[in-house]
Amino acid sequence: MKSIRDIYKIGTGPSSSHTMGPEAAAKLFKSEHPEAESFKAVLYGSLSKTGKGHGTDRAIIQAMAPIACEVVFSAEDLAEMKHPNTMEFFTICDGKETASQKFYSIGGGDIRVDGRETAKNEQEIYMENSFAEIKQFCQCSYIDLIDYIATNEDDDIWEYLEQVWQTMKRAIQAGLSKEGVLPGGLNIMRQAKLIYTKELETKHPEVIECQMVCAYAYATSEENADNGIIVTAPTCGSCGVLPAVLYYLQQKKNIPDDKIVNALAIAGIFGELAKKNASVSGAECGCQAEVGVACSMAAAAAGYLFGYNINQIEYAAEIALEHHLGLTCDPICGLVQIPCIERNAVAAMRALNSANLAFFLSNTRRISYDMVLKSMYQTGLDIKDSYRETSQGGLAKAYSRRGKRR
Repeated sequence: MKSIRDIYKIGTGPSSSHTMGPEAAAKLFKSEHPEAESFKAVLYGSLSKTGKGHGTDRAIIQAMAPIACEVVFSAEDLAEMKHPNTMEFFTICDGKETASQKFYSIGGGDIRVDGRETAKNEQEIYMENSFAEIKQFCQCSYIDLIDYIATNEDDDIWEYLEQVWQTMKRAIQAGLSKEGVLPGGLNIMRQAKLIYTKELETKHPEVIECQMVCAYAYATSEENADNGIIVTAPTCGSCGVLPAVLYYLQQKKNIPDDKIVNALAIAGIFGELAKKNASVSGAECGCQAEVGVACSMAAAAAGYLFGYNINQIEYAAEIALEHHLGLTCDPICGLVQIPCIERNAVAAMRALNSANLAFFLSNTRRISYDMVLKSMYQTGLDIKDSYRETSQGGLAKAYSRRGKRR
């Protein structure tokens, strides 16, 4: 398993797989071909079908600048497409295509280069590749999850996670202060500030909790939709879940930043296991792989902050992911707005509920986190393509039938 740095990438929204990944691929291809007079990028699969809404063409063109780049949204289905997010770059010299390379945007901002081995800086640093193995190692070594992470990571991981946390907080605070319409043509109004400042007639703790958690999730997700700076957790489209839970608990319980950083580390373990053994790509496995994994990460983090033992933390993560199984990815007009923003808020609340339930029932469970990851991945492969970030099914299809134009 790779470093938990891999799950947390600081960057610009709105999509880790459709903007951050293609941008990285474009920069790499450009650096390897200084002889090019211009470039062409051909997008396939989900990148082609929802790339306009996600701003894939804009991200590639900006990455290639000042050299011109033509972006083609191909309707062709490649017979041997290794991932739904496939792209191919070409160099143009004297009006002819002279070199090419395929890339795969595999989720969370990561890319794979067709025909190449994993880069050295992406090598695995954890010997354990399942939570069962991690738990066994911790129990045999008489250490907790934080010690386990410290044993495997470089010393600067904590400094990096502190940077991640500060970025998450800035995204929430920025989102809470803004009003107006989100870009993309759907005319979606920002709602975070409205939720946060609304005066409540009934000030029950449960209602206030819902108000605050949802406001924080909306704030981050709206920053993402507005091309702001956010942290993948595990993706841009699910970036509002974990920060909302951590920020709410910090405000409520006055938790110091160093303990929040520990919670981020534990959440990262569960996110990395999902990337290793399943997927965090909506185009590959639906939104269960994005918001579902984000919810499991947040539930595990909350469990740690509640003082849970390793079994209770695992159970919190398992409950959270289990009850997202089958969740489709059907963004309206290919934008990371409907249902994505609201879905982040719902998942943040579900993460807290999952952690609370785990407190009572961890000794009676039958399903492990590893088991639910396998189920999630197989479920994702079974979901029809139209429900995996193509905007051709579900809500996206229902909305398009109303006569809306893309």
